[in-house]
Amino acid sequence: MAERLTEQEIAAHMEGVPEWKREEKTIARRFRFDSFAEAIQFVNRVADIAEERNHHPFIAIDFKFVTLRLTSWHAGGLTADDFAEAALCDKLYEDMR
Repeated sequence: MAERLTEQEIAAHMEGVPEWKREEKTIARRFRFDSFAEAIQFVNRVADIAEERNHHPFIAIDFKFVTLRLTSWHAGGLTADDFAEAALCDKLYEDMR
């Protein structure tokens, strides 16, 4: 089980995922797509990543927008796992563009 990061560690990790925003015990990013179908394709691929890593984000779908929120409930906040998954989602998004 990953350990919860300190505020200093979180700040350092945030530099690696600059499009993500801190929201208390989560990090979040809103992704924009050209179509609803593309947004759903992204969500399905995020689901594959989450299943492989056994680390599941909160996902909100709003037509052409997908918002992901990551946290580690078992650790009571953010862990390195959240930032690793955020980076994977960023790469997926860039690969789909």
